[in-house]
Amino acid sequence: MLCFLFFFIQESDAQSPDVTIDGKGSRKVEPAIRLTLSPQIIDTVKPSAVASYPLLAYLYPTQIKLTPIKAAEIETTEKLRQLYPFYAKIGMGSGVMPLGQFIYNSTRSKGYQYGVKVDHISSFAKIKNRDGDVYAPANYDRTGATLYGKIVDNTYMINGELNYLNHGFNYYGIPSDTIDKSFISQRFQRIGANIGYVSDFGDSAVMNYDVDLGYHYLQTALPFKDSLDEWRVAEHNAKLNVKGWYNYKSEEFYANLGIRLNNYRFGVMDSIVSLPLDSGRVRSNTIIDFKPGVLTQLMDNRFKLDIGLSMALDIGEETQFFIYPQAEIKYSLFNDIFIPFAGIRGGLMQNSFSSLSQTNQFLAPSVRLLNENNPYDIYGGIKGTLSKRMGFNANISFKKITNKAFFVTDTMSSLRNKFGLVYDTLNHTRIEASIFYQLDEKLKIDGMARFNSYETLNEAYAWNLPVFEFQLRAAYNLFDKFMFNLDGHIETGRKALVYEMLDGATEIDEQYFIGLGGIVDFNLGISYRYNKRVTAFLQLNNMLSQRYNAWYNYPVQPIQVMGGVSLRF
Repeated sequence: MLCFLFFFIQESDAQSPDVTIDGKGSRKVEPAIRLTLSPQIIDTVKPSAVASYPLLAYLYPTQIKLTPIKAAEIETTEKLRQLYPFYAKIGMGSGVMPLGQFIYNSTRSKGYQYGVKVDHISSFAKIKNRDGDVYAPANYDRTGATLYGKIVDNTYMINGELNYLNHGFNYYGIPSDTIDKSFISQRFQRIGANIGYVSDFGDSAVMNYDVDLGYHYLQTALPFKDSLDEWRVAEHNAKLNVKGWYNYKSEEFYANLGIRLNNYRFGVMDSIVSLPLDSGRVRSNTIIDFKPGVLTQLMDNRFKLDIGLSMALDIGEETQFFIYPQAEIKYSLFNDIFIPFAGIRGGLMQNSFSSLSQTNQFLAPSVRLLNENNPYDIYGGIKGTLSKRMGFNANISFKKITNKAFFVTDTMSSLRNKFGLVYDTLNHTRIEASIFYQLDEKLKIDGMARFNSYETLNEAYAWNLPVFEFQLRAAYNLFDKFMFNLDGHIETGRKALVYEMLDGATEIDEQYFIGLGGIVDFNLGISYRYNKRVTAFLQLNNMLSQRYNAWYNYPVQPIQVMGGVSLRF
């Protein structure tokens, strides 16, 4: 088809004739017309016309009315509570029991603190046992005074204290109220001093130090005869402890060096006085302690490992050297909710007449003093928090003590109203659980339960030690006006050694013992805060009025009611 068209076109072009047309053409060009207006942008928004009102202007009078605004209420709290330097407390209790206390303390200061404290309590009440038998006069008085001070600097702190104690009492453990008080009276006078220095350089690459130096002197009352003025206790105790520690990365390297001195004298050595029948004793003892160790803290201080060694050199009638293990491990779980821990420790405790008489003031002046050796104390447990207000602690321990001191009736005294000491080896197992609850500063409660198991080598029982112990403490603040305090303890399972078959006594291994009964003692304190300076108080001691025996033949006072007032100025 294309070929056909091609040939057709070629044929047509070849045969077209020439055509000539005659005509007249117009070559006129119209003149150009130029716009004289400049170009501009035309706004598509049309402005509205402005209305005009050619009328008289009428002004309406303006009135201003102010509505009163209620004054703003701003609750302010005192940033620093005002401190009062003086505090005085006076009261009187049942059975003629005066109480007094005076404290002066320096007010707020960054560089120093000092003060003085004086307190006194005495009682003239009579004491009966559970059967109603009246005992010998149980009068006592206790007066103490303390002068203290502290200096604080950026790199160190120095603290010091002077103290004095005058304590008079009677060995009233005799079921008879006709005995002359001069035969059973006793008085302790104790004076002491302590001074300490602690460095705080605030740099982990610098060695820090803690130095503690202390001394006290104890003296008992003069005998009833001037010729026996040497037959009273005179005891000197001194101690020096120096600790140094150095922090490097996650470890703290430390070392403790200590010296303990005890010099006890009663009467003349190897002599006997007949009234009362006592033996002269003199004892001089020195203990040198050294304890190096390292404390490691890892995982943001959640893991703690303390490993060390304790060494003691006991210089006395014989010189002995002891080595004790020291190790403890702790690990914090779930942000301190549970903290399991375990460890082993040991040590040498220096017995003195002063320390033993603080446990049992009815101790006979003439006693044989031996140091208690604790080869090991293995313990473990778990502590933590159940909520933000409640916490707990449960632990168990196994320890061994050689030369454990037990209080027993002193048969050298004709009245048998004093206590001597017997020593034995003791294996002690303790299971303990405690819990506490705190609701801000309004309510605080904590309780503890403890089970003790004793195994002795020679004695039938661990004399005067409890098997079960329970403690309860509570404090409640009502509107910052009324304060309630409750504390109490319960003990059961105590036994006392006697030297003859008495009513209710039991014999085991040719030893006679008698049960001391349980201790149930609860105290309630109520305070009414009249204002920040004046407070009235009421104290109920042994409010269940239990005439339990604190020691064998030593019943306590029943319920005691004491009231008074305290002042701040």
